[in-house]
Amino acid sequence: MAARRAGAAWSYLVLASGSVVVVYPFLWMIATALKTPREIFELHFWPHAPTLANFHDVLLHSQFPRWFGNSLLVALVTTASVAFFDSLTGYTLAKLRFPGRGVIFTVILSTLMIPTEMLVIPWYTMSAWFGWIDTYWGIMFPGLMSAFGVFLMRQFMTGVPDELLDAGRIDGVSEFGLFTRIALPLVRPALAALCIFTFLGNWNAFLWPLVVVQTSDMRTLPVGIALFSGEAGSAWHLIMAASALGALPVLAVFVLLQRQIIEGIVLSGLRS
Repeated sequence: MAARRAGAAWSYLVLASGSVVVVYPFLWMIATALKTPREIFELHFWPHAPTLANFHDVLLHSQFPRWFGNSLLVALVTTASVAFFDSLTGYTLAKLRFPGRGVIFTVILSTLMIPTEMLVIPWYTMSAWFGWIDTYWGIMFPGLMSAFGVFLMRQFMTGVPDELLDAGRIDGVSEFGLFTRIALPLVRPALAALCIFTFLGNWNAFLWPLVVVQTSDMRTLPVGIALFSGEAGSAWHLIMAASALGALPVLAVFVLLQRQIIEGIVLSGLRS
């Protein structure tokens, strides 16, 4: 019993130490966002007189609202697209029998080995060919489906009992109805986890929006925040204020879906 308590105490100590490492940069960001430009380079952590002037400047004297809206639109559309198409593809590869099913799944998985940096040039060439440069579609199309999402949903779809699907077919339910009414509700935790990962990935995407966007009105939030740094120096007070505001949707996603993401992790750990 004593050894078990000692092990638990060490575990809590390690977790607490790790949480400090994770939380400290976030607290530093908030503290810097509340400082004046002169105070940023002083040694004290928290500002002597916290001010909201930096947030005021970011919201009213920059294109932050436009960048925020662009990122939110891109993240929501790509998340909805991935949730639908990846789960539908995963269901098809897991529950339907057709020639070449294994080959298709292998090809999809093989794309995970290709670095994103190698795809930028063909993406840009295709965008220029179809006139997608500096458009919302040009920003979104690489993230409308993901190989990881197909793999994740396919693995969870294999756990859906075939007996339930056969019973639905006997009752006259269409194949798409089986997917939406039987299979999809049973893999909801995995779908929630996929939505969270997709939203965060597209919200924080920097490289591709930087390449495909040419005008300031079409910039996403990470690209827009980068503009506060230049040859004359970095406006750290504005960067931290914009970053703090940009973190709000991410926090909202975790608060609203934390139960689903935990269930998804637990279920994936139990799956053989």
